Amino acid sequence: MMKNINNLVVLVDENDHETGTCEKLAAHLSGELHRAISVFIFNSEKKMLLQKRALSKYHSGGLWTNACCSHPHPGESTLNAAKRRLQEEMGIKEENLKYVFNFTYKAFLDNDLIEHELDHVFIGKTDEIPVPNSEEVSEWKYISISELEQNLKENPNAYTHWFKLIFDRIKTEAEKEGLI
Repeated sequence: MMKNINNLVVLVDENDHETGTCEKLAAHLSGELHRAISVFIFNSEKKMLLQKRALSKYHSGGLWTNACCSHPHPGESTLNAAKRRLQEEMGIKEENLKYVFNFTYKAFLDNDLIEHELDHVFIGKTDEIPVPNSEEVSEWKYISISELEQNLKENPNAYTHWFKLIFDRIKTEAEKEGLI
């Protein structure tokens, strides 16, 4: 029986060389290092788009995070995965995403899951109004960087682990790109 590629993640080594595939939930139970994508969207008012993960998500449900985050399918580029998931999660078709960096992290999450990812990070700019998928997203908002910084200090537990890890670096990249 063939495995559904929608449920597979691409396993990688610390240099992002593919080492195989694994069922998504199994990879998060065992803490296998796998490839991921994160997309950050800004609008012309220099605000960042945030989504609140649906409560039904397999981890980090109900937490605020970047516009979208997910995993590329086997054989799919990280850029194509970023565009696909932005459309699937937020209903935004953004063709001008720019790769800015990658980072590796390991975090112990709710539901006894381990997030061990080599995450490829993309940024983009659009004024398109999100039409989120309710299975993925419970709320969304655009927020100024100063307001977001304050809220991160006051309510850190309201945000996903990976978002808190890379916020400062995203802020720097967005400033360099003139997005904020």
